[in-house]
Amino acid sequence: METKQDLIQWLDAESARFIHMADEIWAHPEVAWREFRASKLQADFLAAEGFDVTWDIAGINTAFVAQWGMGHPIIGFAGEYDALAGLSQASQPCQEILAEGEAGHACGHNLLGTGCLASAVAIKRWLESTGTEGTVRYYGCPAEERTSGKTFMARAGAFDDLDAAFNYHPDRMNMPSTGTNVGVYDLTFRFHGTAAHAGGSPHMGRSALDAVELMNVGVNYLREHVTEKVRIHYVITHGGDLPNVVPAEAEVWYFVRALERRELDQVAQRVHKIAQGAALMTETTMEETFNGACSSVLNNHYLADLQYRAMELIGPVEFTKEERAYAQQINDAYPEGNRQSLFKDMELPEDLKASLPELRQQPLLGDNYPPMDERHVSTGSTDVGDVSWITPLSMLRTACFATGASGHSWGIVATSGMSIGHKGMMHAAKIMAVAAYDLYTDPRHLEAARQEFEAATKDNPYRSPLPDALKPPHYENPYA
Repeated sequence: METKQDLIQWLDAESARFIHMADEIWAHPEVAWREFRASKLQADFLAAEGFDVTWDIAGINTAFVAQWGMGHPIIGFAGEYDALAGLSQASQPCQEILAEGEAGHACGHNLLGTGCLASAVAIKRWLESTGTEGTVRYYGCPAEERTSGKTFMARAGAFDDLDAAFNYHPDRMNMPSTGTNVGVYDLTFRFHGTAAHAGGSPHMGRSALDAVELMNVGVNYLREHVTEKVRIHYVITHGGDLPNVVPAEAEVWYFVRALERRELDQVAQRVHKIAQGAALMTETTMEETFNGACSSVLNNHYLADLQYRAMELIGPVEFTKEERAYAQQINDAYPEGNRQSLFKDMELPEDLKASLPELRQQPLLGDNYPPMDERHVSTGSTDVGDVSWITPLSMLRTACFATGASGHSWGIVATSGMSIGHKGMMHAAKIMAVAAYDLYTDPRHLEAARQEFEAATKDNPYRSPLPDALKPPHYENPYA
C-alpha cells in the first residue's frame, strides 16, 4: 500500500469488517459512560491489528487510546460509540420500537466511531508498508451525548501532543465543516422540602416539586432575554412518588448552551439565581450539581479544504434505487420543513442556489460539497470542541441519513443500521485517511494548519470548562 488510491481500495476491500463492527454496536446500543461492549469490541480489534491500547483514560473505564508508530507527526482520530436513551428503533423505514425502553443509535455514533477507527487502521497499514515515520492514534471516546467524555480526556492531557486530529459526524450531506457549535453546561438542581399528607395536612408540607416547577417557569421567562444562539432545555428527573404525599425531593436536569464561555457563564448564573428564587418561594432548599461541560468548536479551515480535495479524488456516494426508496419512506413520515432546512444559513454559490428546490426534494444526497458553513453557528454541542482548542481539527459530515429525518429521532436509527449509513461511514473513512496521508507526506500542510490554529487561539487559549474537582461518572463493567 503506497498511494492514496491504495488507501481507498484497501478500505473498499476491507469494508465488510468495519460494517460488521458498526452493526454490532448498533445492535447492542449503550448509553453514555456505559459503553463497555462497544469499547471492548473496538479495542480488541485494534489490538489484533497491532495497536498498543491504553485503558481508563482520565479515569473513565470506557475510554481508551490505541496507538501505532513512532515519532511525529502524531495524527489522531476521535471516535464515539454511545447511544441515546429511549430511542430504540428497528432497521426499517417506518417507526417501530425494537426493544421497549431501550436505547438506539439516533445520532449514528456506531458509524462515527467505526469510520474513524477504519481510517486509523488504514493509515497504520500504509505507514507500516511504506516505512513512513509517524504515529497514528485512535481515541475511543465515551459519553459524547453527555457532552463531556472528551472534555475529561482533554483535561487529563490526552490530546496535548497531537499534531492534528480528525473527526466526522453522520449527517444528511457530504461536506467538511468550517462552522462552529455552541458550548454547554450539564447541570442538575435538586430541591429538598418537607413531606406531608397532601389531602389531610398540605399546610405542613413544603413541596420540592413546586420548586422545580417554579424554577422551570422562571427559566422559560428567561428565554425572552437571552441572545439568539443561547439554548436552555430540561427534563424533570424526579417529581415525587405519590400524589397524596407532598414531594420532599424533586430534581430537574438542565443543559445550558451558548457560543462564548463568558455568555455561557452568565446564563448559567441567571439560571442558578432562578433556582434560588424558587427555593425561597417554596421554603425548600436547593442543591446544584455541575455534571459536565464542553467547549465550542474551532474548526480548522485549512484541514477542511484538504478534506474537500480528498472528496474530489474519491468522488460521490452512489446510492441505489432501493436505498433512495427507503429514505423517501422515512422522509414521508417527517414534516416537509425538515428538508427545507438543508443548506440553511450556508454561503452557497449561485449554481447551488439555483438547484436548491430540486436538491431539497431528494431523499439522499450523495454528492460532495465544499465547506459552506463558515459563519454558521450550530446550536447543538459536541465535546469534539475541547479537542479543537488543543490541536488543529477538522470535523467532516457525510450522508448517512435521509434528508428529512430529524436529529435524535427514529429515522436516524433506521439508516444507521443499514447500507445507507454504511456507505456514508466508509466515505468518511476514505476522506479522513486521504487527508491524513497528505499530513504525513507533506509537512507544509501541517505547518499551514498549525499557523491558522495558533492565530485563532493566540489571545484565547484553551481553558477546561470543568471544575478541577469534578470526576467522571463510574459504572461497573458487566463484562469484566
